[in-house]
Amino acid sequence: MRVGTVREIKNHEYRVGLTPESVCELVSHGHEVWVETGAGLGIGAADSDYEAQGALIKGSPQTIFAECEMIVKVKEPQAGERAMLREGQVLYTYLHLAPDPEQTADLVKSGVTAIAYETVTGPGGSLPLLKPMSQVAGRMSIQAGATALEKAHGGRGVLLGGVPGVMPGKVAVIGGGVVGFNAAQMAVGLGADVTILDRNPEVLERLGIHFESRAKTRFSSKANLAESVAEADLVIGAVLIPGAAAPKLVSRAMLGSMKAGAVLVDVAIDQGGCFETSKPTTHADPTFVVDGIVHYCVANMPGAVARTSTYALNNVTLPHALAIADKGWKQALRDEPHLAEGLNVHAGKVTYQAVAEDLGYHYVPVGDVLD
Repeated sequence: MRVGTVREIKNHEYRVGLTPESVCELVSHGHEVWVETGAGLGIGAADSDYEAQGALIKGSPQTIFAECEMIVKVKEPQAGERAMLREGQVLYTYLHLAPDPEQTADLVKSGVTAIAYETVTGPGGSLPLLKPMSQVAGRMSIQAGATALEKAHGGRGVLLGGVPGVMPGKVAVIGGGVVGFNAAQMAVGLGADVTILDRNPEVLERLGIHFESRAKTRFSSKANLAESVAEADLVIGAVLIPGAAAPKLVSRAMLGSMKAGAVLVDVAIDQGGCFETSKPTTHADPTFVVDGIVHYCVANMPGAVARTSTYALNNVTLPHALAIADKGWKQALRDEPHLAEGLNVHAGKVTYQAVAEDLGYHYVPVGDVLD
């Protein structure tokens, strides 16, 4: 199979779909890999590094989109990229379609076979292709929140860890999954006063055992959530409903109960955000203020630590990319039901139920497509 990867064009996105090492694996399986010139510069990989592993360097994305049977990316295709997609081509990347009707419509129109990293499952309902980026984003959320809390950045002027004689900052983490766990780890490490909220008793028990007295756990009832948000200096939104739009858990009215200069970091912004007042921002202009509360809503947080993120992502995406290239997408999905969960759009049909329901499309089960 001819596999292509292009330079990411989203604002301040420095990750790349394939590392030189991943190219080596694909080439060793007999596939041809085309890489857009400069695609790997954000992770410190020059064109010569890709060529050394057997890649062919191409001067334009148009050539790669036109000639390659599978496109491997990181972020969802932007409007200009979507216009180059075609029927019979496989797109393998993050999509986050539920809050993005424009992208969904373009993918449906193109006829492309679109496999989304974020809905590929693992044993026990896990999301292994989302997990490494959730780990990165969770850890980064505390760094970003700590910076936003500085007075020069519009925050309250609070140091999360405090100092001897001065109380530490209070952090409320909404959601105890991978993002929430990693955010709590970082906040605890800084010495902050951390509360993790979740509705799953098993999750709360697991977090309680792990953190012991270093972090508090709390059932996420409406009253408990409102109280925790009101008391916090920093609130991390870390909720996820796989493939669907995030629920709006913090209303604008709740901002009125918060301390002036407190910070909200919405890690769920890729899925529409879990704060009513959230809107996507970029690394170039990451924050905005609503009712005296600083909002950080960067939609590609891991892009800021591109090298770490790209290698962590390739570790989990490459095995499926090899299967698709070796067997063809249809046989690869038949052989691996977890990968089949990643199929969101095929030949003008929406094949992921949560996306179809959220955006009003007729849902076609993946099994119908594979038969």
